[in-house]
Amino acid sequence: MHGPRSQREQAAAILAALGGIANIDEIEPCTTRLRSLVKSPGRVDAAALRAAGAYGVMISGRVVQVVVGPGVDTLASDLEDLM
Repeated sequence: MHGPRSQREQAAAILAALGGIANIDEIEPCTTRLRSLVKSPGRVDAAALRAAGAYGVMISGRVVQVVVGPGVDTLASDLEDLM
């Protein structure tokens, strides 16, 4: 990450990197990961997710798991607000 970023800015960057609102069918926090079901995995930008602060990204079919750490519940709430 390049300098400090607010939780809301991080959520917006992750949302964009997941291909935007139209590409997300479902999103939920799971321990330290943000689990999302996307319509088109090809629209997911793993490098942008890492730039937004993700520790790792795993894509399996339409399921994208973004490892964000213990603040995942707050981040998921911010994502829901943006959607």
